[in-house]
Amino acid sequence: MKAGAGDRARKRKAVKKRVPSRMDVRRLDRLIEEAVVDAYNESEQRTGFYTMLDENLDLPFKTEVLGVEVTVERVDLTDSEEIIAICVRGRRRRGIPILELPLPVPPPRGSEWIEAYRRWAGRR
Repeated sequence: MKAGAGDRARKRKAVKKRVPSRMDVRRLDRLIEEAVVDAYNESEQRTGFYTMLDENLDLPFKTEVLGVEVTVERVDLTDSEEIIAICVRGRRRRGIPILELPLPVPPPRGSEWIEAYRRWAGRR
């Protein structure tokens, strides 16, 4: 194998893992429907996702943000209606948009709600 070919193969494999299967897409669509079922507008839909994340995401969990290990302590909904993950490292605390939060491998239980929210937000 040529130098670099292994790197390309690993990248293709990594990309393949991130692309949801057709069954996964249907499951995410069902989760989206569950989160927004009683919502009349985008604000209420976002609140529905926040509620599902708050109830189902197994917290705390560790992940890496910009090369630094952090603990995701909780999720919050800001005054501007952005869902954020409250990340802690030592005595420092920072809110990171849940849409930008890298998930660890394996992801925490309930992380499918983050993926469903990302899918929903991508349609906006």
